[in-house]
Amino acid sequence: MTKKKSSEKSEVVENPGNLPSALFDDAKIDIKALIRVIRGQQVMLDFDLAMLYGEKTSRLNEQVKRNIERFPDDFMFQLTKAEQDYLRTVLVESNSLMSQNATSNLSENEQNADWISHFATSNSVKKGFRKPPYAFTRNGIAMLSSVLRSKTAIEVNKRIMRAFTAIPDLVNNNTLMMQRILNIEQHQTETDHKVNQILVTIEERTPKQLPEQVFGTGCVWDAWAYVSDLIRSAKERIILIDNFVDDRVLSLLDKRNDNVEATIYTRYNESFLTDLKKHNEQYRVICFIQLSQRNHDRFLIIDDIVYILGASVKDMGVGLCAITQMQAQPEVILQWLK
Repeated sequence: MTKKKSSEKSEVVENPGNLPSALFDDAKIDIKALIRVIRGQQVMLDFDLAMLYGEKTSRLNEQVKRNIERFPDDFMFQLTKAEQDYLRTVLVESNSLMSQNATSNLSENEQNADWISHFATSNSVKKGFRKPPYAFTRNGIAMLSSVLRSKTAIEVNKRIMRAFTAIPDLVNNNTLMMQRILNIEQHQTETDHKVNQILVTIEERTPKQLPEQVFGTGCVWDAWAYVSDLIRSAKERIILIDNFVDDRVLSLLDKRNDNVEATIYTRYNESFLTDLKKHNEQYRVICFIQLSQRNHDRFLIIDDIVYILGASVKDMGVGLCAITQMQAQPEVILQWLK
């Protein structure tokens, strides 16, 4: 039996479930610390209440289920899986510390008491709840005393009600904030999943860049977009070998990534040289090398890959043409230009 001091008279309070007195002492069990804020409400969890009543959690919940009509949603609710996972991380340390501090003050006989095995159920959080626990609001806890029908439950509930009264409604702002963060993270996870599904769908439906492409007459934009993608894919160098080049080709090569060199082999053209000079005064330099002879085919070298072009870049798609990836190495083509 533990004596509880009162300003009016000394009140004898029955030790719930014959708990070791060292554990039921007010200095050892801080009921206020067991009141948590979940879904914006102050609640206590079933395993904490069972510990205070000296009952097993399963028995407490059995009694509640037998009288479930007395526990509407504003009296009791079961945590979701996400709330359960969040509580697991919060309770591991707090329950472990509580268990260590409490048992360190017990005698050897007390430590062998059956109650110790019940108190350890809180540490089952370390392994994860077998199922999401139930949370009881203040009204739900008040109803428990009538369901359990024991003097112990009545006396324990008095302490719990006083603890609820001593806590301001907004005392646990940090817990509320963490709950809101949890909700945001849940929505973000769902959003990320949906975005990933959209990206996968887009990837599946987007035409792949094949090593061989044929463009029909009038497919000017398709051909230009394809060559633009080749330009953007370059990591080190771009070499264009084309008899006929104009300022449109300069704009195309400006789509290349930083630190990628660009060189054009073409025939001498005064208008083009003027455009090139003005371009290089403002943008990254594109090198020009005069072709010593007229070449029939056009080539585009992207790093170490050679493409043969069925038409000049500026005329791709105007008429039926193709772009084909070759097996030849760039040096094989370049040596014929010397």
